[in-house]
Amino acid sequence: MPTHALEGGAWLHPSRLPLGGGWQGHCTAPGHEGAVPEIEEMQEGCNLGYASRCPRLPENRDRDAVRFGMSRESDTHFFVAYVCERQHLPVEHGILEFRIHDSHCLQPHPDARIQKMAECFVESRLRRSRATDGGNGSELS
Repeated sequence: MPTHALEGGAWLHPSRLPLGGGWQGHCTAPGHEGAVPEIEEMQEGCNLGYASRCPRLPENRDRDAVRFGMSRESDTHFFVAYVCERQHLPVEHGILEFRIHDSHCLQPHPDARIQKMAECFVESRLRRSRATDGGNGSELS
């Protein structure tokens, strides 16, 4: 579960990560709830989507990874597409709608983990936008 941005990670292109940047957080795997992975684990596993070497990875799971992308934008809303994967194949997909002015999601995903990841994706996107537009942050690019 991502909790805050991981600044200065060891990725060549952090914007290509599933959440649009590196994040720190805690584990939500059954029996390991709240465990905080080491920075190396987060950089080499959690932040990449498929953490197959993770010792806490549940053997039985519905998803292996979740991917996000900007679907479309309007003047007031943006739409984030998500795809949940299992063994590199899609098992669920959808669109989450966010208001631009406050990043509020109009119909949150029922899985709090996916919703939180979508919010982190939005935050990463807005942070990059602010960096490229001189700090105004009102437009997505």
